[in-house]
Amino acid sequence: MMQSDIELDDYNDFSDTRVLTVPADLAGMRLDAALAKILPDFSRSRLATWIKDQQVTVDGAPATTKTKVWGGETLTVNVQADPNEVAFAAEDLPLDVIYEDDALIVINKPAGLVVHPGSGNWSGTLLNALLFHYPEVRSIPRAGIVHRLDKDTSGLMVVARTLPAQNNLVQQLQARTVKRHYLAIARGNIKRDGTVDEPIGRHPKDRTKMAVIHSGKESITHYLVLEKFADYTLIECRLETGRTHQIRVHMAHLKHSLAADQVYGTPPKLDISPEVRMALEELNRQALHARKLSLVHPVTGKTMEWKAPIPHDLEQLIFTLRADLELAKDNYDEDDDEDDDHDCELIYVRE
Repeated sequence: MMQSDIELDDYNDFSDTRVLTVPADLAGMRLDAALAKILPDFSRSRLATWIKDQQVTVDGAPATTKTKVWGGETLTVNVQADPNEVAFAAEDLPLDVIYEDDALIVINKPAGLVVHPGSGNWSGTLLNALLFHYPEVRSIPRAGIVHRLDKDTSGLMVVARTLPAQNNLVQQLQARTVKRHYLAIARGNIKRDGTVDEPIGRHPKDRTKMAVIHSGKESITHYLVLEKFADYTLIECRLETGRTHQIRVHMAHLKHSLAADQVYGTPPKLDISPEVRMALEELNRQALHARKLSLVHPVTGKTMEWKAPIPHDLEQLIFTLRADLELAKDNYDEDDDEDDDHDCELIYVRE
């Protein structure tokens, strides 16, 4: 990929003008594709938006994304910051930072924290906190956020501190080289490891939900059985793709929805123990935690891996399910012993 001659320091302002010359080796390309080669630190969709908004000229004249370039043209690009990405306020909110360096930050997000401001959550988000603790990310789209976790999912997220790092991480996500492993508790008895390869898209009737639908995008989740309880199974899920609510939708599709998932789950069975029922109520969120994250460092090229401890609420549910299983085993063994004694007694009487 051709590198731009623009220095990183040029990106410190929210909006400025770049004057560039189209290299001869890009001759015959569409303007949007050529611009993506010249300015690799901006996404192609963002560059296309600038072209459509007439923020890009070719030899002083407005152009379209389909305009062909032949080499030697002068491009004038008015670098625009999306108001929705920079207008948010910095807020002094606590962050559990697992790792940081000049290129990236790895955060252990607690359940209940919204990642990006939006309808109903315009403050108190991870983005607001990032703007306070790392002011330099204000000049980066979405404050360096390259992927999300649901509000009520806890665990590891990576955030870029520079435009090149963000571009690199996005490319890794697209190439599926970022490895994300989740710990989850699913309803029912999952007998063996498996893979769900089912497309996910917007639910045809409820647009606030996702669903497995034929017209959806490719979605692949691998799951590994870690521990079986009486009515639930502890699993590890590895994402090959990253669709909205992917694990929750795929497990619900298998009829093994995540414990306490209020959107895709079903109420617990009536005959579960009071202790398990209470633990589920206290969890009050889907039993899902982004446990492990690994990626190639965008600067050093080294593979790095981080692990997040299991949060207390999820840990308590696991302990309760283990205790419930042991109690069920004890009761089963006692019943077996009583039956055996009874059988022995009958045999003795007959003799």
